[in-house]
Amino acid sequence: MPKKIVLAALFVLSGCGHPSGVMTPVALTATTPKTSQVEMLVATNRQPSGNPATLFNGERSPKPFLTDIEVSIPPKREAGTVQWPRRLPPNPATDFAVTRVKQLDTRAEGRAWFRQHLEGGHALVFIHGFNNKYEDSVFRLAQIVHDSGMHATPVLFTWPSRASLFAYEYDKESTNYSRSALEQALRVLSEDKDVKDITILAHSMGTWLAMEALRQMGIRDGHVNSKIRDVILASPDIDIQVFAKQYVEMGTPRPKFTIFVSQDDKALAASSFITGRVARLGGINPAEEPYRTKLEEAGITAIDLTKVRTGDRLNHGKFAESPEIVQLIGQRLMVGQKLTDSNISLGEGVAAVIGGTARTVGAVTATTIAAPLNAVEHPITQKKATDVGDSLQNDPQSKLLTQ
Repeated sequence: MPKKIVLAALFVLSGCGHPSGVMTPVALTATTPKTSQVEMLVATNRQPSGNPATLFNGERSPKPFLTDIEVSIPPKREAGTVQWPRRLPPNPATDFAVTRVKQLDTRAEGRAWFRQHLEGGHALVFIHGFNNKYEDSVFRLAQIVHDSGMHATPVLFTWPSRASLFAYEYDKESTNYSRSALEQALRVLSEDKDVKDITILAHSMGTWLAMEALRQMGIRDGHVNSKIRDVILASPDIDIQVFAKQYVEMGTPRPKFTIFVSQDDKALAASSFITGRVARLGGINPAEEPYRTKLEEAGITAIDLTKVRTGDRLNHGKFAESPEIVQLIGQRLMVGQKLTDSNISLGEGVAAVIGGTARTVGAVTATTIAAPLNAVEHPITQKKATDVGDSLQNDPQSKLLTQ
């Protein structure tokens, strides 16, 4: 079956779109019902669009940009959903709406913003997936922060996606283009004395970018910065064997990894077809061999969401669209609580989804596994790591976000 037919089928399943160009700030008035505000720092290596309604497009820029953004969230809505406006401008009473946009011209301004908004020394870095506009990732992160109840300062890293189901190859190459920019952004955060710990939450193709940036950091330094404590990979669109190599080559000690998987993920099934029928990490069954036994040694927690139901017809965004799952991220995973089969008592609603019950969900489990397949192979030698690190020091992309 040709790739275009597969992607066209995904387009039908994904449903209708929404109005584009929502980044122009709207004012909250005295008659606006009480709304919730989410403030975030957005780092990007997209090109500016020259249009205040979109801010940035899907093309690549060698120069990084930082933006202070505030999003208003309406009071009456279902958790796990993004209320896109049906018409422009958005109505804050019923829609997600941008209420502030301020470009930060220097890294010093970015540091100052972060210190003013730092919550308990905790930072969350969110990396979106394939087929995302700038505004898509802004609203998704706002929804996750609000619905999870997390106590952390949100940072969005949005990479150049053309936001088209027919631009898979371009988007994948854009993640490769962006790995040094993300690595440098993580270094800047880690070097801030007021930052205690960093959680990375990456989705879909963004998980490849996250793993590549961490691997690159590990090769340079011998290990990932210790402030990067938790890495959460949702629906990871990564070849299983490649993930294993990335995991090993980032060195030790490593952050604590959690992956959300689902065997009914139609987007990952399409990705597998496009990439030569290679299994994706996000589609494994962690309760089956060789994954469960072979991977326990690495201490990676896999949470199987196959039986979780949301409004996503592709079953690709369950981590954000299930109220129980997104609260699990904010209330348990981000505070460093390790999930196992024996300590999954998260309250009746969450336990029914994550822990499963003999009568209902059953097969939905939180399973501790290790990195897939050959993840326990011998790590690269120190000499090789040094050689590769030296060559990367000359990469002009490594200077991104330092100017």
